Amino acid sequence: MEFLNSAFMQRALLAAVLVGITAPAIGIYLVQRRQALLGDGIGHVAMTGVGLGFLLSTSPVWMATAVSVLGAVLMELIRWYGRTRGDIALAMLFYGGMAGGVMLINLAPGGSNANLVSYLFGSLSTVSESDVTAICVLAAFVLLVTLGLRRQLFAVSQDEEFARVTGLPVRALNLLTAVTAAVTVTVAMRVVGLLLVSALMVVPVAAAQQLSRSFTVTFVIAVAIGVVVTVSGTITSYYQYVPPGATIVLLTIAAFLALTALATPLARRRARAAAAAQPAGDPAECSIPAARGAGEEIGV
Repeated sequence: MEFLNSAFMQRALLAAVLVGITAPAIGIYLVQRRQALLGDGIGHVAMTGVGLGFLLSTSPVWMATAVSVLGAVLMELIRWYGRTRGDIALAMLFYGGMAGGVMLINLAPGGSNANLVSYLFGSLSTVSESDVTAICVLAAFVLLVTLGLRRQLFAVSQDEEFARVTGLPVRALNLLTAVTAAVTVTVAMRVVGLLLVSALMVVPVAAAQQLSRSFTVTFVIAVAIGVVVTVSGTITSYYQYVPPGATIVLLTIAAFLALTALATPLARRRARAAAAAQPAGDPAECSIPAARGAGEEIGV
């Protein structure tokens, strides 16, 4: 436990725990909405905010938050009004954000592409006290939204038309989801990195779905997986001198593969038990067609 004696590791572990909680917390709604790659797109846009922070000599975290929130709003507007040209507009937004970040950081005094590496792939030693403060504030916002509005967000993620009929402000909730995803990206960029954060938002949810179709249980399992892999990856990178972002993502994928291997025989055993318990003459019960996506099968 000597790693706890290092001040930078204490900060890194606190940031890792908050990232492990917040990324799957918003990721479960993105998976339900079939927007698993939204975090990746926001990460590209956030690079402009990082470059702008260096250029203006302000906090890259807060500047990246402002720019990524603006980018998330633009993405939602494009999704609403873009129609057939929406994919082209999104592509220009994503790649423009990445190019803007590279350009701005090179224009900054003493700036270079090397300054971007810790934001692209994560870095333990660069997590400062001001970063931890920003991460705590932003993580509190993410949890307030994802837990406080879980029923409304779930309803919109499952069926927008039904949610609209029931009187929910669908567009406002969609916009809030996108903004919360943008905030989560900036929360995670110091630990996982902008280019890898999307994996931490999606893969723990996919892993949890291997064990449960209940929304609440899936949420809890996904957050637990997120915390375990971020803390484990952070400690591993300290001892093995490997990039924390890459380590965390590989551990997350390993968790997904392990739970998939565990869930498959259990599902077959339950199916055999159910078939054996059913009387021979009874008709088979109605079931959800196998072609439906995993996100559609989750229930509250």
